[in-house]
Amino acid sequence: MTVTSLLQILMQDKQYRDRIAHVEVLPEREGSFASLSPELPEELASYLAARHIRLYSHQCRAVEAIREGENILLTTATASGKTLGFMVPVFEQLIQDQDATALFLYPTKALSNDQLKAAKEIEAYTGAGTDAAIYDGDTPQARRSAIRGHSRLIITNPYELHQVLPWHHKWAGFFRHLRIIVVDEAHRYRGIMGSHIALLLRRLQRLCRFYGSSPRFILASATLANPEEFARHLIGMDFTVITGDGSPRGRKYFVLYNPFFDGNGSRSTHQETKGVFLAGLDHGLQTLCFTSSRRLAELIARWSREELERSHPGWDNAVVSYRAGYLPDERRAIEDRVKEGVVRGVVSTNALELGVDIGSLDAVILSGFPGTLLSTWQQAGRAGRRGGDSVAVMVGFQNPLDQYFMHHPATFFSRTMEHAIIDETNPYVLAGHLLCAAAELPFVVERDSPFFGESSETVLRSFEACNLVRRTPHGWIYAGRGRAADAVKLGSLTSETFKVVCNGRVLETMDRSQAFREGHRGAILLHGGETFLVTELDLEGHLIRVKEMDVEYYTEPIKTVDLTVSRVIQQVCRSDVPLRFGEVEVSEQYTGYRIIRGGSVIGYESLELPPLQFTTKAFWFEIPDRIMDAMEYAGDTAGGLHGAEHAIIGMMPLHVLCDRWDIGGLSTPCFAATGQPTVFVYDGHEGGIGLAEKGYTLFGPLIRTSYELVRDCSCTSGCPSCIFSPKCGNDNRPLDKNSTHILLREMNAVLEDRNAQHS
Repeated sequence: MTVTSLLQILMQDKQYRDRIAHVEVLPEREGSFASLSPELPEELASYLAARHIRLYSHQCRAVEAIREGENILLTTATASGKTLGFMVPVFEQLIQDQDATALFLYPTKALSNDQLKAAKEIEAYTGAGTDAAIYDGDTPQARRSAIRGHSRLIITNPYELHQVLPWHHKWAGFFRHLRIIVVDEAHRYRGIMGSHIALLLRRLQRLCRFYGSSPRFILASATLANPEEFARHLIGMDFTVITGDGSPRGRKYFVLYNPFFDGNGSRSTHQETKGVFLAGLDHGLQTLCFTSSRRLAELIARWSREELERSHPGWDNAVVSYRAGYLPDERRAIEDRVKEGVVRGVVSTNALELGVDIGSLDAVILSGFPGTLLSTWQQAGRAGRRGGDSVAVMVGFQNPLDQYFMHHPATFFSRTMEHAIIDETNPYVLAGHLLCAAAELPFVVERDSPFFGESSETVLRSFEACNLVRRTPHGWIYAGRGRAADAVKLGSLTSETFKVVCNGRVLETMDRSQAFREGHRGAILLHGGETFLVTELDLEGHLIRVKEMDVEYYTEPIKTVDLTVSRVIQQVCRSDVPLRFGEVEVSEQYTGYRIIRGGSVIGYESLELPPLQFTTKAFWFEIPDRIMDAMEYAGDTAGGLHGAEHAIIGMMPLHVLCDRWDIGGLSTPCFAATGQPTVFVYDGHEGGIGLAEKGYTLFGPLIRTSYELVRDCSCTSGCPSCIFSPKCGNDNRPLDKNSTHILLREMNAVLEDRNAQHS
């Protein structure tokens, strides 16, 4: 059977046909090749020839740019040969300069192991003598000195690099000759994590300069809406962006599958996902299914095996689950069985979204929109690697983003990727890395401020007052107790962590905000597919005590938000609608939680927790009287403001690479400081991470898509597909869809009129 036979079943069988919202055919594409002048070193050229590899046009452009001394961002599609695109220029440098070294950064150990294998293969054939090695937390102490002293190509991860930099004197030889730094899957470093990695890489550059080197950077990334801006913020340098994809592509059918085509949905999304997954297997297609959580990966795999055991005896072992948390040998065995074709179906979290080599697949099922277009196309790109026909099916959830795409397929297939946002000026992140920098080398303001910004000296002076740094004739040095690096947690704004403990065993850790949200007394916590009840949140001891309990309900927190404006940074008036961006003080108070079973609230419990207070960035707009009058005529104005807030937050991830949980909001018919009806959208992280600022600049498109979402939803009074929010602290009350529709319609008209006037 074939891809087309599966499509025929989906389009004709009554179990599926009404749920098919759209089928897009992405045509096949011939490969575009190029040649290099001068040619590659003989041994490298021979390696490529022996494996019948011709370089694609984008791979050749990467080699040429590195030869010219440029920093490059290689941003092409999944399976387009990005790895070879940076391996070839790196090995050319290492072959031509026998002292040169290279550093590769990867976000996961699985990718590090894959790339070590690729590097070792090239090294073995060419005799490059790089002694390529992985240096991370699993590297035995006995091997570390030899790797630092002899390896010319070292593969590591940001967490290990953070621990390495304080010991830079042990790396003096490697850093002195460092010529190229490769950052693969660079798009992963955005938001708070991106802010940390940007400053970590500036610390690395500062040390390289101390040892006399000035390495070039190669970034490899999925496609982004703002590649140059992203690379500049991540590294602090100018970049040449290589976008044209010269790799061949087979024909791909992309299906949008909507279980909620009638507004209700007779089966759960997960059962629908299982049905499409099994249909792929029934048609002889090796199929990969992506799910949104570890628990769902295990459940869908188990349901599928049980059904296959009944319908196809002996097939039950043909389906496996794959996720983070498995032992490395276990994951590697699964990857090998998939490549060999022994496993016909895989159900995975996004652990397989990245470039782990599992060979060619025929079909990919996406259980829900992955949250970003970037992830969507990476996941869909896992099928069709042999150049033949393939199919991707996205099963829509009942939430705003999924349903927006189900109703606007043209937008889904035509729009550019999201903006990746990094704010390397976040004062809380910057402060920690300045302490680390002062601990690594004396900090000389005139020499080092270009790496860390003009506010560096001000931050250091404040640290001096706390006896954390001391000024010396050679510069500022760290004077605090303990290691500075231990106080900086990559991916977090604070070193304050809460341990989740069950019977003396630590399950995981949470920051304070997550602990209040998910680890309060009475909360139901999922971990490793198991259910736990939180029995105590110990604020002083930073402990969350839980016990394993099998329950048929889950919990959602209830919170109130208070907000004051500290300062306005930018503002503009769109007709009679003031739009502002600035700094705000937020106070979030968790007052209780809902107990939910089968989608229905069965109880409420109160909580007594102190408020979470933080400074962040927000954009906000005031609604003029004429729009408020129209809203009042249509329904409840407070419900309209609240619904618009939810819709805008729901659409933010369409424009900016983020999760809706990174964003907070507040809507009020009478904001205390101005007396005006106002809607706020703020970054949910202290100091801000650039999301609200980008929302301010993309305000027009954001309002337009929010309006289209509400306008095109088939419900009458609001639902999870449009203005209901799973994170609403007010139990989604009040909400009024009619009033929301009027507000967003009028706002969109204001913005479109302004655009027409300026065209």
